Amino acid sequence: MSAPVTTSDAGPGTWCDRCGEPAGEHPACRTARELEPPRYCAHCRRRMKVQVLPVGWSAVCVEHGETRA
Repeated sequence: MSAPVTTSDAGPGTWCDRCGEPAGEHPACRTARELEPPRYCAHCRRRMKVQVLPVGWSAVCVEHGETRA
């Protein structure tokens, strides 16, 4: 079984995966992401379908696939 894929494994993106704005320093987003799954695809800025489970979360972008933690 392979290790879970996380946003950081996918490489740097152009967009913030929490607020959908251009990537950069977002202290509030960085703090919130410690507890929350991503909401936007960091590669294309599409809103993702997110499912939160007791053991983690999964987020699916229609263009770039699924991310899990």
